[in-house]
Amino acid sequence: MAALRYAGLDDTDSEDELPPGWEERTTKDGWVYYANHTEEKTQWEHPKTGKRRRVAGDLPYGWEQETDENGQVFFVDHINKRTTYLDPRLAFTVDDNPTKPTTRQRYDGSTTAMEILQGRDFTGRVVLVTGANSGIGFETAKSFALHGAHVILACRNMSRASEAVSRILEEWHKAKVEAMTLDLAVLRSVQHFAEAFKAKNMSLHVLVCNAGTFALPWTLTKDGLETTFQVNHLGHFYLVQLLQDVLCRSAPARVVVVSSESHRFTDINDSSGKLDLSRLSPSQSDYWAMLAYNRSKLCNLLFSNELHRRLSPRGVTSNAVHPGNMMYSSIHRNSWVYMLLFTLARPFTKSMDQEKQSVKSQGWLHPSNSQINGRHSVHLFAKLLFPPR
Repeated sequence: MAALRYAGLDDTDSEDELPPGWEERTTKDGWVYYANHTEEKTQWEHPKTGKRRRVAGDLPYGWEQETDENGQVFFVDHINKRTTYLDPRLAFTVDDNPTKPTTRQRYDGSTTAMEILQGRDFTGRVVLVTGANSGIGFETAKSFALHGAHVILACRNMSRASEAVSRILEEWHKAKVEAMTLDLAVLRSVQHFAEAFKAKNMSLHVLVCNAGTFALPWTLTKDGLETTFQVNHLGHFYLVQLLQDVLCRSAPARVVVVSSESHRFTDINDSSGKLDLSRLSPSQSDYWAMLAYNRSKLCNLLFSNELHRRLSPRGVTSNAVHPGNMMYSSIHRNSWVYMLLFTLARPFTKSMDQEKQSVKSQGWLHPSNSQINGRHSVHLFAKLLFPPR
């Protein structure tokens, strides 16, 4: 029991409690065996139940399996800086001949990303997250990195991006994480980023289009387009087109577009039902910040739907996600009115750790589905963003 508590676990199954003098151990490949210190013998079967067992899933994030000079396996918790010979997965063992479970694990709106990712190993996966130096983007990037993925933080401000990389490495020094320059408000920057990424000759298994702006005054980019439209939508659209061949070569791969519930409260068609291009990049006289944001998020959703239709036959799926109503982040920093509103609402919003699990949480938008009840979205979207290997 002391060993279990040391590993952060509790043995609550009285049927499987070992008799005095027995100890539970694991092999390198995860099989459980039992050592009797009194008789100095070992066996595969549990001394009380007679069952053979193995540990379920991969090690929790931050844990690493090593072998001492005597050949005995031990475990290092890099997050909490501790070492133990007890496998932290022993609380989650399964029978050698398991039966199909009768109940399904349930998640709700308070579930965090680390709970969703428990036991997942993304070693060998390459993940690209735009706008990853803060907010949802940072938490998403960190979650992937702490579970073994090679994560690239694509950010406009390299100083803040480097700080974000350092924060992740402070949590786990072996994390594979790097920063690259990407300014979605400059299409030439998007092109240069894509060329630099391709020069690395890496795969790309997950592309999270997260970066965005909100409540900006009317401005034009260097490309002559309204800034909210270009940053939130067009820049990501161009990025995906430039990296499309890499995604297809890396299949199975996926694109996750962070959209918003606010896509419902606008239209981009004219009175006759035809697409009105002037609404996408309006003149200053026709500009309203909130409406521009809503339209950019509607474009996100339409783009994700069409991208999925075109690329899913080639092994690349695309999903748009609404991360949560009134969640607190820094996206509102451009307007003092919204800063006040979000500050007042903060006690009633979810934490960033809860949001990140759906990039992360109140609802998700599947290419062939409309908004789904947010209570059940966490588990569903986790499967989309974090697929089993």
